[in-house]
Amino acid sequence: MRKLTEKEVVLATHNKGKVAELQALLEPYGITVLCSDDLGLSEPEETGKTFAENAKIKAVTAAFEAERPAIADDSGLCVHALNGRPGIYSARYNEPKKNGFAYAMEKLNEELGDSTDRSAHFASAVVLAWPDGTVNVFEGRVDGTLCWPPRGEKGFGYDPMFVPDGYDKTFAELPADVKNTISHRARATTALVKACL
Repeated sequence: MRKLTEKEVVLATHNKGKVAELQALLEPYGITVLCSDDLGLSEPEETGKTFAENAKIKAVTAAFEAERPAIADDSGLCVHALNGRPGIYSARYNEPKKNGFAYAMEKLNEELGDSTDRSAHFASAVVLAWPDGTVNVFEGRVDGTLCWPPRGEKGFGYDPMFVPDGYDKTFAELPADVKNTISHRARATTALVKACL
């Protein structure tokens, strides 16, 4: 497992919610985080079949283009009654970029219908890559239950309908400092920190 000795990394994402969440997790370690948008980096096509494969594509591309280490995350909501969907297609499921995540959540709830199984989990893969092609991969998961209607104004994506196990509030209702200790992305990033810093 390669150690991160550099104090500046690129966060390979155009999602401002992820930027804020991951920056909060890495700042205590003295790491300056630059965003893909800030550097005008491309957004590669995610052709992988797993979260880890897609995160690797993004991290390796950003590291090569920026000529410095890059971190990328790929994550999504896996609904058990829907055989793990939307999974790696969470950002494209029911076209949330076009119609908004409120629409995507509504369509997801309609697809679940009267199912009594509302269990789901968020999964995340975080990849740290260097310009020479070296990669470290870390994964995290948080289990929970889907609620309807959505609740809360914080967070992003499917957060307003996801209640993590052990809590009675959705990710969109929980304070950021709480979510950032229990989320799938936090767990994957914590594993990165322990192994690489």
